Amino acid sequence: MEGQGPIPTIILGAAGRDFHDFNTRFRHDPTRRVVAFTAAQIPDIDGRSYPPELAGPSYPDGIPIHDESELEELIAAHGVRECCLSYSDLPHVEVMHKASRINAAGADFRLFAPQSTMLRSSKPVIAVCAVRTGCGKSQTARRVNEVLRELGQKTATVRHPMPYGDLRRQVCQRFASYADLDAQHCTIEEREEYEPHLAMGNLVFAGVDYEQILRAAEAEADVILWDGGNNDLPFFLPSLFIVLADPHRAGHEISYYPGETAARMADVVLINKIDTAAPDAVDTVEANVRRINPRATILRAASPVTVDDPAAIRGKRVLVVEDGPTLTHGEMTFGAAHVAARRYGAAAIVDPRPHAVGSIRETFARYPHLNDVLPAMGYGARQVSELEQTIAAVDCDLVLVGTPIDLERLVKIAKPSMRVRYELDERAKRLLGVEIERALARSRA
Repeated sequence: MEGQGPIPTIILGAAGRDFHDFNTRFRHDPTRRVVAFTAAQIPDIDGRSYPPELAGPSYPDGIPIHDESELEELIAAHGVRECCLSYSDLPHVEVMHKASRINAAGADFRLFAPQSTMLRSSKPVIAVCAVRTGCGKSQTARRVNEVLRELGQKTATVRHPMPYGDLRRQVCQRFASYADLDAQHCTIEEREEYEPHLAMGNLVFAGVDYEQILRAAEAEADVILWDGGNNDLPFFLPSLFIVLADPHRAGHEISYYPGETAARMADVVLINKIDTAAPDAVDTVEANVRRINPRATILRAASPVTVDDPAAIRGKRVLVVEDGPTLTHGEMTFGAAHVAARRYGAAAIVDPRPHAVGSIRETFARYPHLNDVLPAMGYGARQVSELEQTIAAVDCDLVLVGTPIDLERLVKIAKPSMRVRYELDERAKRLLGVEIERALARSRA
């Protein structure tokens, strides 16, 4: 009964929003007792704990993190009465499968309204999010930073959490140089998000406790840029909310959680990759957005792919390496490097699956939609080594790397390789700049 003490609660997560939701909703709530986090999507998160230093005085032993497959057992063992979903990039039907599991086990299922966990900033906040992983958030966030710099604004980029290491040491992380990435033992996935900002001279914050992170960022910046992860929602209340959509996955803007929520809340929806998508798919995305969010400004953007030496690709047998999360829980079957291989006349794109090692082989088994692309998975030293071994084992003439970072900083590629880059087209950049200027004027009126 409600009067018999704190309600035993489980938070379903993936080492990101789950910790933020706990910090903002439960850490100081005497009516709830969080007995466990469950983990999904990210390897090797389960088996750890949310440490007592972060959980607070009500949790002197911390909070254990279990694999989501144990959900029903945990509900029964702890008499759990409420489960909260706190991670992203899930099909709507999968959300309800989880709700059905939880309800059948005897607990209530809960989704938080984003406004109930958003922190308020003393500075203007521009948020860049997306309806799915891999829509082009990173290149858009870089463009936002460029516009703000042109306007004379000092920015701090706050990245969606990626706390895959020692949580006690990741409470509030500040990155100002590549050396900071090394010092904090960042994974490939972290580097893919932080390094492009650092290359532009931008200051980056991330970590676990976003109240501390926000206050630290405010002390160094005129404007806060929220750089979202997956298709999650901002942790800070935005002055301007920019949401990316991808016509290569037309319809996903209204069929994934919380991507549809983001599309409904957006001030600006930027439909990206129109140069490589079918025109009718672009029209479908725009029609869907106009139906669910008629107040949003809709922009269309090309995402041109460039390489240093297109002639070096022609006639070659190519191994394509792409951004890991985009291919895995983003469910894309190709990325920028694949586009470049086809556009510039590769003789063949080599299937890496027969050569995959260890966890890379397991990734292919878990995501059977992948065939002729290699996801650059690197959530730890072992996985980075297995990625390197996989690349070395593939018989090819050239490795095309479509990751946002220079992968060879971390992985030895002992054969010819070339990076593939992609940015927003100039027209989209100009229009986006207009929206940013208007938002700053409104926030300071």
